[in-house]
Amino acid sequence: MKNLLRFIPFLLFSFLLNAQDISIEFFKGGFDSPLSLQHAGDDRLFIVEKGGKIKIVQADGTVNTTPFLDISGIISTNGERGLLGLAFHPDYSNNGYFYVNYTNTSGNTQISRFSIDSSNPDLADPSSELFLLGYNQPASNHNGGNLAFGPDGYLYIASGDGGANADRGQDLNTLLGKILRIDVDTQSGGNNYGIPPDNPFVGDPNALDEIWAYGLRNPWRFSFDFTENNIWIADVGQTNIEEINRAGTNEAGLNYGWRCYEGSQTFNTQGCPPMSEFTFPIAEYTHTNGNCSITGGYVYRGSVYSDIAELYFFADFCSGMIGTVDSSGNLVDYGDFSGSWVSFGEDINKELYIISLGGSIFKIKGDVIANSEDFALENTLTMLPNPASGNVTFSLKKDTLQTIQLFDVRGSLVASEDNIYSENKAITVSNLNPGIYFAKITSSRGNAIVKKLIVQ
Repeated sequence: MKNLLRFIPFLLFSFLLNAQDISIEFFKGGFDSPLSLQHAGDDRLFIVEKGGKIKIVQADGTVNTTPFLDISGIISTNGERGLLGLAFHPDYSNNGYFYVNYTNTSGNTQISRFSIDSSNPDLADPSSELFLLGYNQPASNHNGGNLAFGPDGYLYIASGDGGANADRGQDLNTLLGKILRIDVDTQSGGNNYGIPPDNPFVGDPNALDEIWAYGLRNPWRFSFDFTENNIWIADVGQTNIEEINRAGTNEAGLNYGWRCYEGSQTFNTQGCPPMSEFTFPIAEYTHTNGNCSITGGYVYRGSVYSDIAELYFFADFCSGMIGTVDSSGNLVDYGDFSGSWVSFGEDINKELYIISLGGSIFKIKGDVIANSEDFALENTLTMLPNPASGNVTFSLKKDTLQTIQLFDVRGSLVASEDNIYSENKAITVSNLNPGIYFAKITSSRGNAIVKKLIVQ
């Protein structure tokens, strides 16, 4: 088991003197209670609405008039219920399979597979539903909801403890209060899914085979960091503590403590195993300053902002706070950003977004453009004119240009010049829509710099 990592309070002001800064930039609004943002291996963004619709935002920022999927007629939406999660099969480009987590009209959890419409990549086939897994929900809260495929190709499912003041996280005979893991590419036991052979309780008569981790209250949002092969689980607390857990994807069977512990603090240890059998959070925070419910995010693995690289992002639904945790467990609270934050999302380029239940989606931005400081010390680059409407000429002294890439504010590549090997290069931007872009320039020496370009 992991060592106990206790939260160490610190003076936020003094910490931030040496910390990076973040900001958010409005991306798209007008959604109806959006809960999730996913991509399918391309430039499109899929927005999950609580009421049962999945909408597509195209690479140019337009929203398709017709939803990708509409199952509003078969779900319940009272309380925390609704269409709660979406995950695309790792081989989606070939098989067209995707998976949703929703509460049916009886209020119970249902995990189903749908297929893409064979004639239109922007539409799903609503008649293609294949039921995989379901379980009863005692109440309209703590339904979990997140879905994601791990590095192992298995589907992971976040299951809350079912609410109703019942603490089911320690009970291995229920799927509630757990992270579940199933194999969607096989079938066994009369189910439309299989059990991974290395699930921790396979063959245990006192536990359910689907359980991968337990001792959770409401792991509303979790994510994988494929670079480090880690899973990050943000578990919503009860009285005072919100927790962030990190584990290797090979660490199956961990007990995260609820209801024995809330975070690293004792909650109700009656009948609980010894402390040594629990895995405690890498970081946590208290219900001060209006905090009450954590929303987990992702480790930033994008290429635009160097100062937020490798930081795990999270937020609080009640206070609007956005924060980060580094690999050592150091937590930074950046303050209230005035949103009812329910989810984060990644695009194909691993740039981060944050979603407000009120209907708006924002981009997460750092303060330092990637690698620009080191590059500027050794090279002198000019990019003229800026703003531009026709051609932009890039000139480099003491080195030669190798590649020039232009990205829009979503991080999508819109233009590229490779194998230049010259001190000067002109690129046409007249075909681009007016707005802000980022030019990433790589020199023949392997240095790189990113500069902001305004197209008029």
